[in-house]
Amino acid sequence: MARDVSATGAAPQTLQQFQWKPTAGGGQIAAISFSAEGAHGLRLGVVAKQLPGGSMLRVYSQAEPGTVFQISGQEVLQRIQRQKQAGDTSLDGQTWWTPDMGADEVTLEVELPAGTPVGALDVAIPRVSHIFENLSLPSEDDFSTKINESAACQLDATCYGAYANQRNAVARMIFTSGANTYLCTGTLLNDSISSGTPYFLTANHCISSAAAAESLQTDWFYRTPTCNSRTLSSTVARRLGGATLLFASDSFDMTLLKLNEAPPAGAFFAGWDAGTQVAGVAVAGLHHPRGDLLKISFGTLRGQTFCTAPSAGTAFQCGGSTGNYYQVGWNQGTTEGGSSGSALFNSANQVIGTLYGGSSSCSVTSSPEFYGRFDVAYNVALKNWLSPTASVAPASGHSAVYRFYNAATGAHFFTINAAERDNTIQNLPSFAYEGIAFYAQAGALSSNIPVYRFYGTVGGAHFYTSSAQERDSVLSSLPAFRYEGIAWYASAVAAAGASPVYRFYRPSKQVHFYTIGLAERDFIIANNPEYVYEGVGYYAWTSQ
Repeated sequence: MARDVSATGAAPQTLQQFQWKPTAGGGQIAAISFSAEGAHGLRLGVVAKQLPGGSMLRVYSQAEPGTVFQISGQEVLQRIQRQKQAGDTSLDGQTWWTPDMGADEVTLEVELPAGTPVGALDVAIPRVSHIFENLSLPSEDDFSTKINESAACQLDATCYGAYANQRNAVARMIFTSGANTYLCTGTLLNDSISSGTPYFLTANHCISSAAAAESLQTDWFYRTPTCNSRTLSSTVARRLGGATLLFASDSFDMTLLKLNEAPPAGAFFAGWDAGTQVAGVAVAGLHHPRGDLLKISFGTLRGQTFCTAPSAGTAFQCGGSTGNYYQVGWNQGTTEGGSSGSALFNSANQVIGTLYGGSSSCSVTSSPEFYGRFDVAYNVALKNWLSPTASVAPASGHSAVYRFYNAATGAHFFTINAAERDNTIQNLPSFAYEGIAFYAQAGALSSNIPVYRFYGTVGGAHFYTSSAQERDSVLSSLPAFRYEGIAWYASAVAAAGASPVYRFYRPSKQVHFYTIGLAERDFIIANNPEYVYEGVGYYAWTSQ
């Protein structure tokens, strides 16, 4: 539930709470502690209007100071900017929510780099989200409080080996909207070119705003290790990086997100079927009822129907034999609150819908459940992301890739997104804009290759690679690098006027540098021995 905090309701009040101390590097550091008696968790709503690019924010509990979430001021501003660009001008749109640390006290620490005055900071914490249910990943001592939360007829998903891959695609969701925190279920989706982009499907009535998407936490492999073992899998993993809202519609109650942080190793990218499903086929649902360990339900697709979204004073209503929803009847298991947004799978173990709602229960399993139709959502919008070769028509020419230099990290930043370029110019003065680096393709073609983008959460620098093998190696062995998907498309060979993009590595800063300029390459080799030349990364263009 939402709670107002008058002591930090505005930036001047918040700054008065900070007690600044010098750091060894010549900067300054301060912290504020918030507590709420009886809370199982607290999320702080940080309204950040100005954060120096080199600043760092850390979130932790005094009881467990070794468990720290760290984020750069630059990334906080970028998240808030994405919310504004999505049209959210409300207080939610101006807020970054700290992760839930699972305690009744949470500390927000701010570190400013050397030479940065305190006056460069403009932040307030006008609200917190007081979590009154235990959503923490349970330890052996308190696991007894986390089992049997859902209804007795729910089936342990671990017992069904035919869905071993699919259950690795499902995550429990925790997110905040209007300072209230909620539970739902979501599913990691593959795309038609298996790019590894972490697309994540859930319900519109769960997340429908950019601000709620950015607040997302996900719990993966939140299940038992063996059938009905009543213990928690040791592989359980939490991700706190939030997500970017790509599409949301209440017409079929479906939302597509792109996770800001790569899912843990072992997560499965589920397949999907964009064809219309026929009545009578067997279906299954994988979900987290009441936030419980992963469950599975089995039933039959009864046909199509039409549903109207409930509003104030109106009830949940579905009816008719045609429409944007599937009607499902369960044979085993059911769904509950927290199951919302979970995927419906057909007999080929492909996603065909997301849970809207229903009236089924353990005592009345025959009551219908309703799922938004994936085929309808796909044809309306989802194909733009999930089938890029078929539906994203690249521009006839090439798109500019812009280049920045960040003196604080010693790294260059590249983006093909003009909005991201403008946001960086306007809000991140530590990034010096250097103009157009080269030209690439914004969409996929049969003749080009994707260039993947990562963000180094420790050093604050980006990394780019056209090698799928290197991408997978970073994903599996370098957890400090968060995968951000495909940055742009290039050529693997010197064809169609493409020129080589040269790659260097700077060990002292642990960053890479890229240039299409032969003269710049030769100058660096001759005059900057700290840069290790690594050869040609891929091929791009010097003009449109």
